[in-house]
Amino acid sequence: MPPLSTQEEAVILHKGTEAPFSGKYTDCFENGVYVCRQCGLKLYSSNAKFHSHCGWASFDENIQDAVQRKQDADGVRTEILCARCGGHLGHVFESEGFTAKNTRHCVNSLSLHFIKS
Repeated sequence: MPPLSTQEEAVILHKGTEAPFSGKYTDCFENGVYVCRQCGLKLYSSNAKFHSHCGWASFDENIQDAVQRKQDADGVRTEILCARCGGHLGHVFESEGFTAKNTRHCVNSLSLHFIKS
C-alpha cells in the first residue's frame, strides 16, 4: 500500500474521525471488497454494506477474524480496529435495527481502500 496521507494518519494512527458525509465510500455500492488502507487486509465484503444514512460507510458484518473490537477510550462505544495492523476503523453499534444482523460497523472511508470485483 502507498504511504498514508496526513488525513489518513490522523484517522488510522491517531483514532480520528472524518467529517460525516465526506468519505468517498459512504455511498459506494459497487461489488468488491474493502481492505485496510494501512496494511491491505480484507475487512468487509460489499455484500455486507448497507445504507444507514449516518454519514459513514456502514457494514453489518466483517470478514471473519479481520476486525478486532475494543472498548473505546470514552468508555461508552466499541472501537473497531484492523486485526492485522491495529489501525483505527471506526466504531461498531448493535441493536439499532438497520439490518437483520442488528449490527452496524460505522467505518471511516479514510481507513479503507476498495477493490472492485
